Amino acid sequence: MSNEDNEYKGSTFWQLIIAIPGSILAFTLIIALIAKAFGVVDAPAPAEPAAAVAKVEENIKPVAAVEVAAADTGATAEKSGEEVVKGVCAMCHAAGLMAAPKIGDKDAWAPRVAQGYDTLVKHAIEGIRNMPAKGGNPSLSDKEVAEAVKHMANASGASF
Repeated sequence: MSNEDNEYKGSTFWQLIIAIPGSILAFTLIIALIAKAFGVVDAPAPAEPAAAVAKVEENIKPVAAVEVAAADTGATAEKSGEEVVKGVCAMCHAAGLMAAPKIGDKDAWAPRVAQGYDTLVKHAIEGIRNMPAKGGNPSLSDKEVAEAVKHMANASGASF
């Protein structure tokens, strides 16, 4: 065997660079001609009937809409202390949640009652420890909170 038999005598680098894109282009042209022969290319787009357009618009419309109502500026009747206690305060004070003194527990309320009515009202309005301001209901007026404090404290041994 000679070295001449093992030598590659094929195309040069530049011939390969031209042959590969050329063969891809030829293949693409053949596919395009076949597609055109079968009527796949240049087919007129079907006109969209109004019913189809309406169906598409119905399918893509939003599911819901958000409407923001104007704030009610009318005066609301003040709630009594008992109503406030039942609606807001009782959530914690009825069961003693988060160390809240239970309504009617004279021993738990005695140190608080000893601080005085004004201090109790101040703490209820501003919040103290685990209790949020106004029991977590900022729409309550200071007077409503004060009446609720009076109701709870009186039910627990005070006489305000």
